Amino acid sequence: MSIWGRLAVAAGEIVEGAHLSGPVRGLLEAFARGDIFHRDNGRMAQHRVAFTIGVIAFGAKMAKADGTVTPDEVIAFKEVFKVPEDEIENVSRVFNLAKQDVIGYETYANQLASLLKDNRKLLGEVLEGLFHIALADGVFHPYEERFLADVALRFGFTPTEFSYIKARHVSSVRCDPYEVLGITPDIDDKTLKRHYRKLVLNNHPDKMIARGVPPEFVSLATKKVAAINAAYEAVAKERRI
Repeated sequence: MSIWGRLAVAAGEIVEGAHLSGPVRGLLEAFARGDIFHRDNGRMAQHRVAFTIGVIAFGAKMAKADGTVTPDEVIAFKEVFKVPEDEIENVSRVFNLAKQDVIGYETYANQLASLLKDNRKLLGEVLEGLFHIALADGVFHPYEERFLADVALRFGFTPTEFSYIKARHVSSVRCDPYEVLGITPDIDDKTLKRHYRKLVLNNHPDKMIARGVPPEFVSLATKKVAAINAAYEAVAKERRI
């Protein structure tokens, strides 16, 4: 059974078990116990499930952060994972349960941060996917920004680290290439080049999959690397290197 099918079945069982107030919290707890994927399937499989549940839960909550759930946001959610046509029903079921869940996103954020405490980069990838969903309608609503900033804080990211992630996605701040690269202007040329090569390497699809990002998600890395390349080219041109 696919990851989508397993999540849909698990969510259904949780609802039938009267966990109506928090089906997604129930999914996270089931994952932590190993009920969705047995622990002997490996850490990568476990992290992949945690990542998927996290984006589903936060994507659904954030889609309501500005007061409405637009078709663009729902489509963007599905694009994050390139959901196959024959799995849309399963994904939609979990997504709709998350929208109906009365438990606040704060609980999800704290749970996911605990589950992935040894994989901070994967928590960052969750934020990257949520930015994609937030900007699907072409507007970065103040409620969405506050939502993402608070999730990032609960994940353990500093405000500065959050601003670096935001700079890769929001056009109004993309004019500062240093922020996109996550560095300050006082960096020397040698360190700049080393930092740039590391950024590109860390966002290679193989690297992302190795830390638990589902294969369906890595297509978004193309957009992320494009922003990194453009920022580096701007800095290199400015410095004539």
